[in-house]
Amino acid sequence: MRLRLREMAAIAAMLIIGTVTCHAQQVALKTNLLYDATATPNLGMEIGVGRKHSFQVFYGLHPWKFGHGDDQKYLKHWVVNPEWRHWFCHRFNGSFVGIHAFGGQFNASKIKMPFGWWKELEDNRFEGWFVGGGVSYGYQWVMSKHWNLEAAIGVGAAYIKYDKYGCGTCGKKLDDGDKVYIGPTKLALSLMYLF
Repeated sequence: MRLRLREMAAIAAMLIIGTVTCHAQQVALKTNLLYDATATPNLGMEIGVGRKHSFQVFYGLHPWKFGHGDDQKYLKHWVVNPEWRHWFCHRFNGSFVGIHAFGGQFNASKIKMPFGWWKELEDNRFEGWFVGGGVSYGYQWVMSKHWNLEAAIGVGAAYIKYDKYGCGTCGKKLDDGDKVYIGPTKLALSLMYLF
């Protein structure tokens, strides 16, 4: 079976592109230290996609309650947070801009939110889900061959759907509703290991 020049060129191009793509790919595992400080274990993975792009996914889970009896406070939640990034120089080094999304579920009681937002949460329990997205800016510092440090901030919006209950651990449903949040949606100081 004879291959034509055009078919051989196509096969050669696919082999070259496949080799370059496999060689150029990098993967990093990371954790957001600020999120860890809130007692929320989290883990992220970032994958290089081309010379100036990467894609990451973070997952965080906070399953604990604090305090006892009527003083018990909690912000139980899980969240997944994908983000596409464009790097100004090379990926995993220097400045980047990103587009992020997020979604998850929550069960919260007796929490005082910053800036007086959602004041009812201080005296009631809320269960629900949320979705949102936004834009981000960040910077990565190379610390060694395998370790980087990253800082990132983002702004955007979230849609929150909830059920409201009268007390922290029990009580009948008082209301349901939704909220729209506009403001900061990302704050990260991440330690990462590159493979």
